[in-house]
Amino acid sequence: MSRVGRIFPELIRCLFSPPATVDFPKSEVPVPPDYRGKPVLIQEKCTGCGLCARDCPAAAIEMVEVGAKRPKPAFDYARCAFCAQCAESCRSDAIEITAEHHLAAYDKEGLRWVPRYEGTKEKPAES
Repeated sequence: MSRVGRIFPELIRCLFSPPATVDFPKSEVPVPPDYRGKPVLIQEKCTGCGLCARDCPAAAIEMVEVGAKRPKPAFDYARCAFCAQCAESCRSDAIEITAEHHLAAYDKEGLRWVPRYEGTKEKPAES
């Protein structure tokens, strides 16, 4: 059988089968139930112990001062391996792993999350 003769049945089968890809921005991609997406901090629960920053294998968490209380974790999603070790290490369940996977940004600062200021003193000058 010629080469074209072997390809022809496959061509006909592909013409009448549904596409194997998803039209991405127009349709949402379903994520599995245990998907490890973007970690987020529930700031009210955080005690500022620093276990998440210490246990992060990618060094994507830095403890920052946010006012009168103890420091809170700031996430650098450009470095994050999305391993969920920070959520496992957190004793106060202040870090949740979401299913969010759309993390596009124009620069690295767009992939950095810093907790909001809390306290009664003046807000420190940002550098």
